[in-house]
Amino acid sequence: MRKITIKEKEAGQRLDKYLRKYLSNSTSGFLYKMLRKKNITLNGKKASGSEMLHEKDEVALFLSEDTIVKFGGRVSEAGRDALSGDALQRISQQESIWEKRCLQYEEAYRKLGAFEIVFENRHVLVVNKPSGLLTQKAASDDLSLNEWLIGYLLAKGEITKEELHTFKPSVCNRLDRNTSGLVLCGKTLQGSQKISALLKDRSLRKFYCLFVKGVVTKGAEIEGHLKKDGQINRVTICKDGGDKDASYIKTVYQPLKNYRNMTMLEAELVTGKTHQIRIHLAGIGHPVLGDYKYGYFEFNDLYKKKYGIHTQLLHASRLEFPKMDGEWEDMSELVLKAEPPEIFRLLDEGEE
Repeated sequence: MRKITIKEKEAGQRLDKYLRKYLSNSTSGFLYKMLRKKNITLNGKKASGSEMLHEKDEVALFLSEDTIVKFGGRVSEAGRDALSGDALQRISQQESIWEKRCLQYEEAYRKLGAFEIVFENRHVLVVNKPSGLLTQKAASDDLSLNEWLIGYLLAKGEITKEELHTFKPSVCNRLDRNTSGLVLCGKTLQGSQKISALLKDRSLRKFYCLFVKGVVTKGAEIEGHLKKDGQINRVTICKDGGDKDASYIKTVYQPLKNYRNMTMLEAELVTGKTHQIRIHLAGIGHPVLGDYKYGYFEFNDLYKKKYGIHTQLLHASRLEFPKMDGEWEDMSELVLKAEPPEIFRLLDEGEE
């Protein structure tokens, strides 16, 4: 039998979701059977699995050490003496795989170096992502901001390798590899859930700074429906919402400064869909500078030759939080800003 005390970072999730992480090689059928038979209990009582976990709750597994190890559970040093030879070999293999994963987090933090942390509390971290860095890895060997985040928290001692089995801190909003700026990260499950809720109800406002082709003299709102082709990582605008695979999108923009043949804009991403700003502005004849996927090659090539710009110049520059209270009071009506990369200044001065 094993007793597990729920920690702060693990609280806020359903019992069955927690068990699927703790016993990751088991089936849902096995877990629900063990719950029905009271071989798994919560705070000494029978549980259905739908219960929401709180800090200091106690989950008891009335299972043999061999069974726990077989289904992916960790083993204590004292528990090793009760394991069979097969179970010891299995746990050794699991620990080796896990150690390699944790080394990747530490490697990402070491190799990628220090990023500007714009805000941090016990639940949330907001970082200024540089252009060229993936938010989440696309291949197994990638070192992304997500791996950097976990490596950063491991280095600070804010999470342990053991705790990563049942909760992994993660980014809450994604930026394209070549888009720079503010990325929201959840350090705890509560933090991830809160940010996700704010993004879902659109009460957290997101603003971007960018250059577009042509002279824009007044702001406007653009609405439409977007459809994504995941195979080629490209989106298109649909005429209406009749396509069940299309998502509603809304972008608001305002000119900040006019130049001879381009404009610096601020765009608010009211909805948050893949390539939304890029396709919306391209659709009204003002594509983002450097955007070779949706923009004008001749326009982009001109500035590529002059300034070395080879990707879209898009920077997530500002976040505005809604009014909040209680545990989230330190984030209430908070405004966070990140200065654009140096190329924005060079363009502003060079094109006046």
